[in-house]
Amino acid sequence: MRNLFSTPDETIFAGSTNDNVELLKAWAGTTLAYAIVQTGPQNLFSLNFLFVLGIAAVVCGLGFVLHELAHRVVARRFNAQAHFVANNGFLLLSIVIAFVGFFIAAPGAVWYRGFLSPRQNGLIAIAGPLANLALAVVFALLIPVLYYAGVDIPSWLVLLCAVGFGLNSFIGLFNMIPAGPFDGAKVLEWSPLYFGITVAVGILMAFIIRDVDRIWRLLGLPV
Repeated sequence: MRNLFSTPDETIFAGSTNDNVELLKAWAGTTLAYAIVQTGPQNLFSLNFLFVLGIAAVVCGLGFVLHELAHRVVARRFNAQAHFVANNGFLLLSIVIAFVGFFIAAPGAVWYRGFLSPRQNGLIAIAGPLANLALAVVFALLIPVLYYAGVDIPSWLVLLCAVGFGLNSFIGLFNMIPAGPFDGAKVLEWSPLYFGITVAVGILMAFIIRDVDRIWRLLGLPV
């Protein structure tokens, strides 16, 4: 989501922050918080935690980073100045809250400025959720493609793709909430049609399909 916090200092548009460093912080913090919630704080020094941390880095960390990168890429495509700024406070808070079993994700936001039309603002907003939904589709297709290509599929990859599909479907849909700081508010303002289509696809993926491994089994995959 974007615009959740007060606007950063205007110096970000003069290069006071490094986008790569900011994205790395967001990736690391979100990944760590998600892994702690999934394994429990009592297992921090176990091999299982390291395994889950690796899964989280792909399905969760990558999902949030690609979401924000999509906003930035589209904004810059419209000649706007755009930079990602991590929210250090919320990243730390998300890690602390993870120790009591709750996962929140507000790693930061892409801030941009320029002369933009409502359509351009809408396209910038929808880019993030679409990136998550597209990533979910990649996770869903990877296992069947590998299977029919004759590749031996390890169990950890099946788990990674199943979790990646579910989580990124939910992230994409969640960010389409049409209110407040969520991307859905600007998308709805720009185009009710594209808003409705995106929400319908998100509901289909996150709540109707939901467990993609069921689809794999219907296709005859031994998962």
